[in-house]
Amino acid sequence: MIALLALLGPQEKSLGSNVRLVYLHGAWVMAAEVAFIAAALAGLFGLLLRKDIFHAWSAALGRTGIIFWLTYLPLSLFAMQANWNGLFLAEPRFRLAMIFAITGVLLQLGLWLFNISWLTSFANILYIIALRVVFATAQNIMHPPPSPIFNSGLWNVILFFVGLNILAWVAGYFLTLFFLSLQPNKE
Repeated sequence: MIALLALLGPQEKSLGSNVRLVYLHGAWVMAAEVAFIAAALAGLFGLLLRKDIFHAWSAALGRTGIIFWLTYLPLSLFAMQANWNGLFLAEPRFRLAMIFAITGVLLQLGLWLFNISWLTSFANILYIIALRVVFATAQNIMHPPPSPIFNSGLWNVILFFVGLNILAWVAGYFLTLFFLSLQPNKE
């Protein structure tokens, strides 16, 4: 449904209808980051309050974040190809996204195998901190700063993008509930 809605998004002057891929790509990566931030916050609460429920949420949100992160990468390639007629795999933010995808998958698999709740929470905190620090200092080539959508002044574009983000976050919530349902009960 989210992809279908993205196909109906407003066009833009320079990218035309291909901007719709950028909308979806942006909403998807933001959903991943929101999940990673939520995983870190849940993990922090778990560590401070020593409550297993927060550790469980941290684990589920970390897994949700990596699913969104992994699936945003093909969207990024598709947007590159459609908008610039080629793939720029050496683009700094794409290269870093790949590094964090591989690291994130290995991290989440390792955390799942070890199944140590405090370690999962702690690792999720470190992961989003590392991701944000690295991306805050990354060079912008195909990602014009600060935000072309929010600085466009086009309310239809801004509202559409916000709506797409909300739908992606709702999908992330349901994916998180799924991951929570897979966790064994600790009684």
